[in-house]
Amino acid sequence: MFGNWLSGLLHVELPEPRSAAAAVEITAVHKTYVTGAGEFTALRGVDLQVAGGEFVAVVGKSGSGKSTLINMITGIDRPTSGEVWVAGTPVHSLTENQIAVWRGRTVGVVFQFFQLLPTLTVLENVMLPMDFCNVYDRLDRPRQALKLLALVGVSEQAHKLPANLSGGQQQRVAIARSLANDPPLLVADEPTGNLDSKTATVVIDLFRELAGQGKTILMVTHDNDLASRSGRIVTVYDGQILVAGEGNHA
Repeated sequence: MFGNWLSGLLHVELPEPRSAAAAVEITAVHKTYVTGAGEFTALRGVDLQVAGGEFVAVVGKSGSGKSTLINMITGIDRPTSGEVWVAGTPVHSLTENQIAVWRGRTVGVVFQFFQLLPTLTVLENVMLPMDFCNVYDRLDRPRQALKLLALVGVSEQAHKLPANLSGGQQQRVAIARSLANDPPLLVADEPTGNLDSKTATVVIDLFRELAGQGKTILMVTHDNDLASRSGRIVTVYDGQILVAGEGNHA
């Protein structure tokens, strides 16, 4: 059953991307949830542009709407109204199957708790997105995965299970996995929240390096010190974006 679903996704056609000045362009996005207690508006007419190669930190208190904003960008959720364009594709108008294919090719996601499959080796975890999206020749995938593990500095851990790695090493593997299909956009949701301060700094340095290589990085964080090391800070408050500040790049 799963094989039939995956086979079907491989034949899903995506709309031709338009030429885009911004890697991410959000226009007049509202998001309202209907609950048993009534309606709750998480985003209120949000506008945001992120240029290709930017490293942007998204900050805000719990419940401010920052996670909802990220979910709009990754296609995990849909706006009630407004438009979301990522890498020239209208994410807000894609079908569910189109979103699954588009996300696999376009967005790499890094989670706070790594989300590595415990029964697969580090190498196999990084190869998994390649298998799902049928990226690279099957025999070439191990080599590509090893290149990514080398990029994040854990190639020597390739044949170990995730449980045998430290938290920092597991997060580096998670970053390598997020890069498996060479997506233009990397979204990290509290990627340092489960790490000590020294390891968190290493992860931020890696994001800065990736941005320098042309990747667009969006990072949700509650750590203002780490956010200040990004290229730009976007503060979300009560479902709206306040005036965005600049990181110090240091």
